[in-house]
Amino acid sequence: MKVLVINCGSSSLKYQLIEMEGEKVLCKGLCERIGMESSMITHEANGDKRTTPAIFPTHTEAFTELVKKMTTGDGKVIDSIDEIDAIGHRVVHGGEKFKKSCLITPEVISAIRDLSSLAPLHNPAAILGIEASYKVFGDKPNIAVFDTAFHSTMPPKAYMYAIPYEYYEKYGVRRYGFHGTSHKYVSHRAAEFLEEPIERLKLITCHLGNGSSIAAVDQGRVVDTSMGMTPLAGLMMGTRCGDLDPSVVNYLKYTLDITGHELDEILNKKSGLLGISGVSSDKRDVEKAAKEGNPRAQLASDMLNYQIKKTIGSYIAAMGGVDAIVFTGGIGEHDADSRAKICHHMDWLGIRIDTDKNRDAHRQKKDVVEITAWGARVRTLIIETNEELMIARDTRDVIEEQGQEPAAEDAEA
Repeated sequence: MKVLVINCGSSSLKYQLIEMEGEKVLCKGLCERIGMESSMITHEANGDKRTTPAIFPTHTEAFTELVKKMTTGDGKVIDSIDEIDAIGHRVVHGGEKFKKSCLITPEVISAIRDLSSLAPLHNPAAILGIEASYKVFGDKPNIAVFDTAFHSTMPPKAYMYAIPYEYYEKYGVRRYGFHGTSHKYVSHRAAEFLEEPIERLKLITCHLGNGSSIAAVDQGRVVDTSMGMTPLAGLMMGTRCGDLDPSVVNYLKYTLDITGHELDEILNKKSGLLGISGVSSDKRDVEKAAKEGNPRAQLASDMLNYQIKKTIGSYIAAMGGVDAIVFTGGIGEHDADSRAKICHHMDWLGIRIDTDKNRDAHRQKKDVVEITAWGARVRTLIIETNEELMIARDTRDVIEEQGQEPAAEDAEA
């Protein structure tokens, strides 16, 4: 089975074609500046990566161009789209309606559209990709894989906000959580690496990057996560403020005499590492400035590490213990100093990492690297996340559950 994985933005389309037997990436690429001038496609296949100009008035033309790249020239990996069995779409917000991945129908598209108020930047873009996919690929099965779905196992005591209950009933105001596809992938990969059924494990997965979230995974089920109704909540991030006293919002709005939209821009795009350091939203730039003596950059780094440590500790308490801590994402996978500071002074919880293994982890060239110190009770792992593969796996599983025969096999029959 071959699955085309799609991640659509309002002006971009990221794709991977994966052969599920052996889980091999046949090609991948990115269509940029859709609906704008100077649009382009970057296509990588057969050891060759090329960026070429293209004309993308809409996502439909972007799909048409990626099909051309996959079926002709040096980037050819299939003879025709008949070889593609299904298309898996990343959809950010599934609300309470979608607790797992599902076959896309007109009713599903309508429901995703209705949830756009919870993810106004992302769900409409996903719909553009889904509708364009039908135009190009016809009646091939399209599957929606929701970022929020893995967190749907949270109990009400974890996802409810202490505001009038009617706001939950009428407007769906509650914690949903995000990065679910990544948290699901690394938690299952951790169980595989530890050679234990996930149903026997208590895991804390830390997806740390420009956007960051942490999840408590108890016996394969998320019991809590740091992001909230939107991806703004939880840890401070590259440009997002993270958790904040709600009164600060009104205080700033009236003190600065700004609109709600302007305040939203501040909290989402001018805060976090950028807002505190005044240097950059990129953790690498912040750390460089900190080492050069910039006190605000050092403060930003210290704040983030402290918040991660605090969240890990709270989730250990919530689950009554932990078997393994997993670091993933750009910061989680590549920032040895942050991992060391986060795990420092956590020996009393059974968490201790090996200094040399942590420092040299990037040299291992493996998708899973263990950095646990000898004798530590809790295992500490660095796992390279693979959200595209998780989307492909979910797509395959839904197709098999639906009992649909892949299109290519139909053609052969």
